[in-house]
Amino acid sequence: MGIFDHLCFIQFTRLYYTYALIGNPPKPYFLDVDTGSDLTWIQCDAPCTSCAKGAHPFYKPAVGNIIRPEDSYCVEVKKDQENIHCETCHQCDYEVEYADRSSSLGVLLRDETRLMVANGTLCTSTIIFGCGYDQQGSLLDTLAKTDGILGLSRAKISLPSQLASQGFIENVVGHCLSSDAAGGGYMFFGNDFVPDGKMAWVPMLDGPYENLYQTEVLKMSYGGKGLSLDNPRGGQGIVIFDSGSSYTYFTGRAYKDLVSILNDVSSKGLVQDPSDTTLPICWKAEFAIRSVSDVSRFFKPLNLQFGSKWWIVSKILQIPPEGYLVISKKGNVCLGILDGSKIDNGFTFILGDVTLRGQLFAYDNVKQRIGWVKSNCASPKKFMSLPFS
Repeated sequence: MGIFDHLCFIQFTRLYYTYALIGNPPKPYFLDVDTGSDLTWIQCDAPCTSCAKGAHPFYKPAVGNIIRPEDSYCVEVKKDQENIHCETCHQCDYEVEYADRSSSLGVLLRDETRLMVANGTLCTSTIIFGCGYDQQGSLLDTLAKTDGILGLSRAKISLPSQLASQGFIENVVGHCLSSDAAGGGYMFFGNDFVPDGKMAWVPMLDGPYENLYQTEVLKMSYGGKGLSLDNPRGGQGIVIFDSGSSYTYFTGRAYKDLVSILNDVSSKGLVQDPSDTTLPICWKAEFAIRSVSDVSRFFKPLNLQFGSKWWIVSKILQIPPEGYLVISKKGNVCLGILDGSKIDNGFTFILGDVTLRGQLFAYDNVKQRIGWVKSNCASPKKFMSLPFS
């Protein structure tokens, strides 16, 4: 069975979100599509200690839907937290902290969700998710337009893992983020929308980051000029595919290499504008910049070469200027790649939304592989025909 949904886009935060129906009777919620998050959660009327306005009224939990502390999903969520077991507790509390130090605190619940099947019908599944009543940090900004986060990682608690365990899908999840300025695209669960033979596939690694979609990169280059992988162990670098990150992050040395090479755009008519604080590096031109295509001739593609073993044919992910540049409110063009030297260990590359656009990406947890193919992401196409229940 294949399940899909269309994506929407919030321009000011570069946030892709989808529409979900949760509860009985079902009510709509907008959820940030995040392959880097384990837990799906929505803002909760519990009452809410710290919540943004949100796109819809807060979810109202029922006592009968609360997950008990001894539930296996609760144990999974709390395995890295202190005081895992509580004999006097009657609910499973969770706390999630993100890379930018924002966080969500709440309780785990079980309720129904409606899903659109590939043949156009709706199916009902019971899922476990978080009911967040205390959000902190930058999350409060994005929650002004959405209601929570859709966790799509490899974790047991993630939505694709839950759907797979219930027999609804093969454990495959994918997305196609439109490169159009208006955004949009679609996401899917299962392998019905994967054009297997047309895609470039690379092995999915189990580590060093638990539950994340990651692989090894052999080489990186910009316009034929190599960029340092900055790996203290030597050899390959680690690349994470994270749809929950608006921008892409390079290791410190790779970022410095890229910025140094990009200095040559000044000789082509682009000048840095330090007054534009949209991103660390923005350029202005002598003409009006309406889209990245207006200045793409000044830039070159980025190439990431994947493949870690001698018997694996290397694959190249080519990122055009549209995959690393954004237009600011001032009408300048800005570099959507940031210095990631202070993120985690500082030696990891994170591909965010800006780079994932214009490609169909699939994360196959059954065959342990990550694939991509260029696409306009206009609408999903079914590549298999499976019986539906």
